[in-house]
Amino acid sequence: MSNKAAWITEPKGRPLQVKEAPLPKAGKGQVVIKNHAVAVNPVDWKIQDYGIFLQTYPYICGTDVAGEIYEVGEGVTHVKKGDRVLGHALSLVTNNAENGGFQLYTSIDALVVSKIPSSLSYTSAAVLPLAISTAATCLFKKETLALPTPTSASKPSPSGKSVLIWGGSSSVGATAIQLAVGAGVKVVTVAGKHNLDNLKALGAAAAFDYKSPKVADDIITALEGTEFAGVVDAIGTPESAAAWTPVYKKLGGRYGSVMPGAQGLPEGIQGADILGPSVALSDRDIGEAVWAKWVPAALEAGTLKAVPEAIVIKGGLDSVQKGYDEQKKGVSFGKIVVEL
Repeated sequence: MSNKAAWITEPKGRPLQVKEAPLPKAGKGQVVIKNHAVAVNPVDWKIQDYGIFLQTYPYICGTDVAGEIYEVGEGVTHVKKGDRVLGHALSLVTNNAENGGFQLYTSIDALVVSKIPSSLSYTSAAVLPLAISTAATCLFKKETLALPTPTSASKPSPSGKSVLIWGGSSSVGATAIQLAVGAGVKVVTVAGKHNLDNLKALGAAAAFDYKSPKVADDIITALEGTEFAGVVDAIGTPESAAAWTPVYKKLGGRYGSVMPGAQGLPEGIQGADILGPSVALSDRDIGEAVWAKWVPAALEAGTLKAVPEAIVIKGGLDSVQKGYDEQKKGVSFGKIVVEL
């Protein structure tokens, strides 16, 4: 059995090169996935253009994969060879190219691997993994919003708490809505006007146009009568922080941001920016609650939907660079997925 990968060979702008790669092995607590679909995230083209994060070259990037289990390592019991799964590839934190997603076979920490139902295509499933990990750390990490983790995939008990998710139409925001609803938390969110109905369909109690001049007042009104936990900022720009600052000044609460070193935060607010892969590292308790328990049950029950919709690019590994280029142009309530 041979393996190929879309390698990034050097920093700053050189196109990916598709060539042979070592076949990964499943170590203790790991699985090897035969990938059928991989998703492209903004971090991928930013690594290529700006030379950030990577310590060695050549390397294999990619965080979102879906496929079938090829090999199971020691101690792994929740999946077996041949199972259909999605997984969060962790090469950016392990510094091991075998853990990169943009190849035919990827070794992954089994904690961030979940079975998927037969009704869910690989291309749809690939939109979820990084978003699950990132949204979970924003919501449940004690340094961020410290919300209770979901316990039921179908009928969560109301917690009396609420959250504002800024950027609900992003992949992280859309998944955060579903995770928060699964934890019995009232969700208020913002996005572009054309996406608001989509976010209500995911369980948001209220959704507002982020460009509205009265968006902060509308959010505050919608949150009345709840215990406000704080803001999940799925955009992470100074502009987004400025837009939700009036809500914090009125209601308090904490924050979790997807942007490292988030700028423009209101004075005095407590919280943190997050690293999604921590659910398989320092925050394995969140990984156990979300990935190991809630995700497979919620996928089976249909309460975790694979959104935003996959924008599928065919052509296998040779098309990963095209995926980078398309993602760089920007997408609205969609995620670039390459079918292998």
